[in-house]
Amino acid sequence: MQTRNPLLDEFAKLTTGAMGLAQAAGEEAKAAWRAQADRFVAEMDLVRRDEFDVLKDEIAALRAEIAALKAAASGPRKAAKGSSTDAASTPDSAG
Repeated sequence: MQTRNPLLDEFAKLTTGAMGLAQAAGEEAKAAWRAQADRFVAEMDLVRRDEFDVLKDEIAALRAEIAALKAAASGPRKAAKGSSTDAASTPDSAG
């Protein structure tokens, strides 16, 4: 035969309620911590990784384009420096 003890029933209800409250408080604390961390990151004006990678790729493409433009621009200059008119026009060459 099983007897019901009201004191143990109330204690079980109390501990169950305390566990539920502790779990809810833990979830609320986690959400508050996450919100605080998000606010801190926003104030620091940090960039996300995917944005950084896109910008890095764009800079690499621009550097390649600049190098190509420099190579194209230096080609005609080298041909002009090799002409005989440049050497005759310098005032120090006559001495």
